[in-house]
Amino acid sequence: MSGILGLKIDVDTYQGMQDGVPRLLDILKENDVKATFYLSIGPDASGRAVLQLLKNPRFLKKMVKTRAASLYGFKTALYGTLLPSPMIALSFPDIVRRIKAEGHEVQFHAWDHRRWQDELSSKSEEWIRNWFLRGITGLESILGEKPTSFGAPAWLIDDRVLAIAGGLGFEYLSCTRAVSPFIHEGIKLLEIPSDVPCFEEVGMEGGAQKILAALAGGGMHVLPVHAEVEGGIMADAFIGLLAAIKKMDTQFVRLRDMVPLIDKSRLPVRRFRLELLPGRSVPCAV
Repeated sequence: MSGILGLKIDVDTYQGMQDGVPRLLDILKENDVKATFYLSIGPDASGRAVLQLLKNPRFLKKMVKTRAASLYGFKTALYGTLLPSPMIALSFPDIVRRIKAEGHEVQFHAWDHRRWQDELSSKSEEWIRNWFLRGITGLESILGEKPTSFGAPAWLIDDRVLAIAGGLGFEYLSCTRAVSPFIHEGIKLLEIPSDVPCFEEVGMEGGAQKILAALAGGGMHVLPVHAEVEGGIMADAFIGLLAAIKKMDTQFVRLRDMVPLIDKSRLPVRRFRLELLPGRSVPCAV
């Protein structure tokens, strides 16, 4: 059975933007595949993740499983603590423009990814709104246009986030790990979720087979990809995965290409909930 697969590529760090994105662009070009890139625009404060090592043993387990030192590098582990936080997409406007020029979709992922992921629940609505506006303005300053979609860092949202996002002109969201598209309760916005596990969750050993198994029945799916992972030490595994998916008669698309294929009038209206998924260290919206 044929299928449709959207590639959702999240860029979380300075290193991912500098090294991972160009590598992924080369891979996608070689395979004639288009994708949607969700970019972190502002500061890389990845070094603050060390606080999670003390608070959350699941986070330490994930770092060991994904070989985080190899994925992110020594300097990344110090950004926002012993080293100043460099800007991510704002440091590489030419790479951002290259993404778009090569036919991929560019959307908004984060202003400050790390602080959102670790501190969202303690932040005020004013902080959240300012976070959105700074990121949207930053991306607009590079491309000359506002993003039309938002993909939340670490698939973490709350009711305040949705209320604010609902007033920012987005055409659709990709903020959850639900099994199929739905309409967000309250704001009536389309959600195109990531429903397939990613390499950092399933690991390199046998991970590709788990991803392929999720696609075996055909239908419409979204595969989450991370510039730091599939554009880094797992690049060869990603190349192999793309080749295997192509043999399954699966069409690769950008997420925006999925929008007209979805009959929104027939979708359920749902409220998200948070759940800890296999391979993740903190709960995601599902």
